[in-house]
Amino acid sequence: MKEGKSRKRKRSKHGKPQNQHKPLPSNNAGQFHRQEEPEPKNPSSSKKPKSSSFLDKMRARLSGGHFRMLNEKLYTCTGEEALKCFKEDPSLFDMYHAGYQEQMSHWPEQPVNIIMNWLKDRSSSLVVADFGCGDARLAKNVKNKVFSFDLVSNNPSVIACDMANTPLDSSSVDVAVFCLSLMGTNFPSYLEEAHRVLKPNGWLLIAEVKSRFDPNTGGADPNKFSKAITDLGFSSKLKDFSNKMFILLYFQKKEKQSSQTKEIEWPELKPCLYKRR
Repeated sequence: MKEGKSRKRKRSKHGKPQNQHKPLPSNNAGQFHRQEEPEPKNPSSSKKPKSSSFLDKMRARLSGGHFRMLNEKLYTCTGEEALKCFKEDPSLFDMYHAGYQEQMSHWPEQPVNIIMNWLKDRSSSLVVADFGCGDARLAKNVKNKVFSFDLVSNNPSVIACDMANTPLDSSSVDVAVFCLSLMGTNFPSYLEEAHRVLKPNGWLLIAEVKSRFDPNTGGADPNKFSKAITDLGFSSKLKDFSNKMFILLYFQKKEKQSSQTKEIEWPELKPCLYKRR
């Protein structure tokens, strides 16, 4: 009887033991249980609606299309015509440089960085003229005095002008830089302007897209291009073709210029037209 009473006390009214507990779930079981529970939706982490994604893609395509159109225009017109175009609608300049920066983001190395390092290895007293400076990146990253020129100025440090006619005095700078900026059908006039403003023994640094100097694909012969620049009054010091995307050419203005003027045969530079990505 005592045993029976004892059993009755341990059981509930429904016949189940009152002091028997279910085992606690293990970590894995707990995780499985939580995964089954519906989680509240987080608006910030949810994907954009398809319509919004489609519009973003269309805007990117339109922006890229405008850049390619402007890019082709700049390579196939004169600097004077390009300057007139941007003066009439300055927003086109912003559109072009936004597209340009997007294209450059795909390059593993930037030519302007190599030019910066070249300057940093020399005296900071050298005065630099940056032809086609864009956002004046060179001037922002070296200690040298840099005159930055471009067709439009959205920066107080950038001088807006046609690069064939800068406000610099003759023989007033030590280094002239053209970093992906020999655009336009009258590019020789830019190099003539660089020759004018450079001091004797001054440096001319040119970085250009490699395809523009590949004769196998319609580009200019780099030797003929170098000869034209030496005929202008420079000595060729270095040709660097080691990079996959661009070439670097280094020239130095001759101390004594020839009194005889001879006609220079400039090769045609192939326009750099970007493909749709």
